[in-house]
Amino acid sequence: MDLHLLVDNLTNPALLFFFLGLLAIRLKSDLEIPQNSSKFIALYLLLSIGFKGGQELSHSDWTSEIGWSLLAGVLLAIVVPIYTFFMLRWRFSVSNAGAIAASYGSVSAVTFVTAISFLEMENITFGGHMVAVMAIMEAPSIVVGVLLMSLFDKENCGKANIGQLMKHSVTNGSVLLILGSLVIGYLASDAQAEGIKPFTTDIFKGFLAVFLLDMGITSGKKIGALVKKGWFALSFSIIIPIVNGCIVAIGSAFFLSNLGDRFLLAILAASASYIAVPAAMRIAAPKANPSLYLPMALAITFPFNITLGMPLYLCLVQVSL
Repeated sequence: MDLHLLVDNLTNPALLFFFLGLLAIRLKSDLEIPQNSSKFIALYLLLSIGFKGGQELSHSDWTSEIGWSLLAGVLLAIVVPIYTFFMLRWRFSVSNAGAIAASYGSVSAVTFVTAISFLEMENITFGGHMVAVMAIMEAPSIVVGVLLMSLFDKENCGKANIGQLMKHSVTNGSVLLILGSLVIGYLASDAQAEGIKPFTTDIFKGFLAVFLLDMGITSGKKIGALVKKGWFALSFSIIIPIVNGCIVAIGSAFFLSNLGDRFLLAILAASASYIAVPAAMRIAAPKANPSLYLPMALAITFPFNITLGMPLYLCLVQVSL
C-alpha cells in the first residue's frame, strides 16, 4: 500500500472528526448531534452527490463502460448475499444470516460519499454514472436475502411479499433522493448548476465532517453490543469487505479503464448497508436481531472502509492498471 495514501486519508479532517466522535463516547462525553440536524445533513449529502453525479452524467456519452458498471453493480448485489448467507449459516439462524447477507450485498451511501471526498482529495476523476450504480445496488440484495430466508426457513421469515419489499426499497428516502437528485442534475443546465454551486459543492466537505462526527458517536455506542456476539461476527465484518473490495478492485480492470470508477465500484462491493436494509428487515425478517447486523455494518465495516479500506482498494486499482 502506498504510504502517502494512507497518511492522507488518516489525516483527512472529515475522518479525524469521526475519530473525535469515537473518543467522545470513550470519554463518556455528552457530545451529540441533534437527531433532526443529523438527518438533514444526511439528506444534504445525498442530494449534493446525486446532483453532481447527474451533472457529470449529462456531459458524458453513453459508453460500454457505463453499461458494464451498472451490470457489475447488480451482479454484486445478487452474488454477495448468496455466498455470504451460506457462510453465515455456520454460526447464525436463517433470519440473522439472511439479514446480515442482505446488508453486505447492499451498499452504504455514506461510505460512497466519503470515498468521493477521498478521490477529490487525490485529484482523481470518476464518472457521474457511478451514483446510479450505487442507487441500483440497494434493492436486489434485499430481495435475494428475503428469498434465501423464505427458501430455508419459511416459518421465521416475515410475511411481506417481494412486491412490497421492492416498493419499499425503491421508495426508501435515501434511494429516492439520490435518484431524484441524479435526474435533476442531469436536466439542469450548466448555468443553473452554477447558481447553486455554493450549496451543492462549496460547503460539502464541512457538512461531511459534521456527519462523520455523528457517525463516530453512533458507532461508539453500538460497538459494545457487537463485541458480546463473539469473534466470528467481528472477523466477518472485516474479512468479507476486504475480500469483496480487493476482488473487484483487481477484477474490474477487465471491463473498466477509469481509475476512479474502479475504485468506487470496489468500495461499493466492500461496503454494507446500515440504513436501507435494516429498515426493510423490520418488515421482512422481524426475528432477525438488529443488534447484530446493524453494529456489524456501522461499527466495524464502515470505520474500516473509510480508514484502511479506501487506501488499500485504491492501491490495488493503481497496481492492476
